[in-house]
Amino acid sequence: MSLSTLARSFVVAAALPIAALAQAPAAAPPKPDSPEVQAMVEKTKKAGGTAFGQAAHFWCEAPRANAATDPAIPPTKIFDNVYAIGNEGTVVYVVQTSAGLLMFDSLGTAFLNNQLLPGFQALGLNPADVKMILLGHGHADHFGNSPYFQEHYGTKVYLSSVDWDFMEHPPAGRNGQPPAPPQGLPKHDQIVTEGQPIVLGDFKVMPVSIPGHTPGALGYIFPVKDNGKTRMAALYGGTILTPGPISDEGLATYLKSVEHFRAETKKAGVEVALQNHPLMLPLRANIEKLQARKKGDPNPFVVGKANYQKFMDVLYGCSEVNIARRKST
Repeated sequence: MSLSTLARSFVVAAALPIAALAQAPAAAPPKPDSPEVQAMVEKTKKAGGTAFGQAAHFWCEAPRANAATDPAIPPTKIFDNVYAIGNEGTVVYVVQTSAGLLMFDSLGTAFLNNQLLPGFQALGLNPADVKMILLGHGHADHFGNSPYFQEHYGTKVYLSSVDWDFMEHPPAGRNGQPPAPPQGLPKHDQIVTEGQPIVLGDFKVMPVSIPGHTPGALGYIFPVKDNGKTRMAALYGGTILTPGPISDEGLATYLKSVEHFRAETKKAGVEVALQNHPLMLPLRANIEKLQARKKGDPNPFVVGKANYQKFMDVLYGCSEVNIARRKST
């Protein structure tokens, strides 16, 4: 299967108004699961255990898209060198390096003046110090404010070559409708390639190709500091929240990508779970625990190596469930 063929199966958020969210609204309630699918769901819940039961319920049973109404989170320093800004549905992570700031994603344009820039101010960070924006994939709720940073601060935007093409040359719309011209896209800066680390000062990020949600989606593996101790974190930057808009071919590709990312995170010893769409994680509860943290208390964002693999098991298992549901219809 070629990437160009896969690209034609996706709804192109880049062709929508920039404030639009990438994920489609939830479909009508599905028919009841078959006994076989029910058994798969229960197996996945068991695999998630107490740490990721919420994630299993979300992905397997109650998925929903991120929304403009998702409540804002308090801008928070979650590690010595990492900050979270955004809302319960969509988050950016800002990393302090020895050579300036690096930001994962940039939120949609509707959130520039009410979440993103105020978040920088609340945290005492200067948006002019953002040297790089690493995008998880080419949808508007992630790249939306990157043109602003390019134009105002000279920030460089990084994305896979496949998703640059996905944004800049959208395929035909649904029912064969011609593609709308791209709006509000960032300038084509830097290309991200799996296995080629991205370095800013003393900070190094390893990108991993995870097509499925979009043809060039990316995951990132990188170190963070927690009270001076190095922890390895991962961000799956192309998570499917609602499987309805994704083609059968896209879901099959996504399943392979989850398996690939699972192997890479195990090899890297990942123990910190971060998501740009954290709807399946207890984000607000973790922030509250962090705010009440006393000396010696664990960081709630550090889930441990074994539990991170359970998180990936849940993502894999629910992806299998979504594929099995289609086959059973």
